[in-house]
Amino acid sequence: MTNNDIVQKLWNLCDVLRDDGINYSDYVTELVLLLFIKMVHENTENGTLQKHRLPEGCRWTDINGKSGLNLLNDYKRILLSLSTGWDAEDNLVHDDPLISAIYADAQTRLREPRHLEQLVKSLDQIDWFSAQKDGLGDLYEGLLEKNANETKSGAGQYFTPRALINSMVRCIKPQPGEKIQDPAAGTAGFLIAADAFIKEQTDDLFDLDAKEQAFQKNKAFIGVELVPGTRRLALMNCLLHGMEGDDEGVVHLGNALGQVGAGLEKADVILANPPFGTSKGGEASITRDDLTYDTSNKQLAFLQHIYRNLKAGGRAAVVLPDNVLFEAGKGTDIRRDLMDKCNLHTILRLPTGIFYAQGVKTNVLFFTKGSATDTYQEENCTENVWVYDLRTNMPSFGKRTPFNETYLKPFEALYGEDPNGTSERTAGDWSFTDTDTEQVETTSRWRRFSREYIAETKGNSLDISWLKDSDSVDAADLPAPELLAAEAMSELTEALRELDGLMQALGAGDQATVQKQLLADVLTMDAEVKP
Repeated sequence: MTNNDIVQKLWNLCDVLRDDGINYSDYVTELVLLLFIKMVHENTENGTLQKHRLPEGCRWTDINGKSGLNLLNDYKRILLSLSTGWDAEDNLVHDDPLISAIYADAQTRLREPRHLEQLVKSLDQIDWFSAQKDGLGDLYEGLLEKNANETKSGAGQYFTPRALINSMVRCIKPQPGEKIQDPAAGTAGFLIAADAFIKEQTDDLFDLDAKEQAFQKNKAFIGVELVPGTRRLALMNCLLHGMEGDDEGVVHLGNALGQVGAGLEKADVILANPPFGTSKGGEASITRDDLTYDTSNKQLAFLQHIYRNLKAGGRAAVVLPDNVLFEAGKGTDIRRDLMDKCNLHTILRLPTGIFYAQGVKTNVLFFTKGSATDTYQEENCTENVWVYDLRTNMPSFGKRTPFNETYLKPFEALYGEDPNGTSERTAGDWSFTDTDTEQVETTSRWRRFSREYIAETKGNSLDISWLKDSDSVDAADLPAPELLAAEAMSELTEALRELDGLMQALGAGDQATVQKQLLADVLTMDAEVKP
């Protein structure tokens, strides 16, 4: 049984929970409260965890085999004990702050004991031996991805496509001993991928001495997440991948655009996909007083935090929507400041349809603090920006055409081996292009633009595109302007007629008459002014 098979089987258990009034949006949280207890048991049995992370009386063996109200009541007791550290008789059960954080305010919404019993039996029937070969952490990741892909509740905002995360990590190349940060951690995908990359280079950390291994497990990674439920998923995810962090875990609860973010140590590597939107429209408010440029745009605020919080020579890869690349005012100031203080060497223009918010156009910015020759330089650090266009004339990605690492391999090859973007580069790439397309600079997906061009021609906008969309309409082929205007007015007239009919059918004829009179008055006045 593969991990994908197990993920599907776990997902099918939602039908059990749905009978108890639990919808898909709550399903993953309900399942993982139980699943984590099971996975800790399995990891302890196979030796992955050197000691059992859960206290006696709160383990899988304490619920397995039970049924009826005894099972449900014992499970509720376990959740309460894990959450508070105390049992109903005020006896200390555990003093592990990480377990308390994972199970903070945890409670089951299951009301029927038979449904809980079904879940317990189903988890026991899974072939955990097969799952362990690929890693229980990866199985858990698969469940989170399934939730992001198949629910319409906005869960995808916490999940960046795995193919993109892995590609960004391969380009940035995090190293042992480096402090790696994600100020918008979500379910900790970037941090876990960075940890996996380092483990792959160090024989699962066995190439490191004891002190270096302890650093990797407890101090190398730090994330910040605003939403408690999402942080719970992140902490579980990290523990199942062998990442413990400090007393608060790898991912801290808080707002990176507030004092929590201001208190973070400077990092060697920052990988992030900040949430979309503005501070007025989201949960996170921008309360930092140490950012140079005030803005209500959360991504611009996150971008400031990221390049300010890098150590000299530190490197970052961050996913940002198009508006960050062209927004005027403070946006222009922040981009100029970024290019002054960092070497913004690469921009990857991503295709649409790979994130939960359909139609959102995004990019990955790769930059290093300082210039290519002086990591302590603070002005004019960017000389050239290389742009790879993976958006124009690309398929519409979704369930039928999944976005995978195949589409990112050509970019990675052009990016080069140097994580600071200083590998020798040559313009020209025609991957994913029709074979009869002329291979000239204007049809290449990979081009270099000088800082002078960006400043003088683009006005410090980084919204740089040059490929012609095959579906675009040439202006020379458009009808005459007066014909287009007449067609638009005809469509508007028909729309007004339909609205009038709708208002009449709804019994709002008097209001419709008033609106038609107002429209007639406006058109009459316009005719009088322009004879």
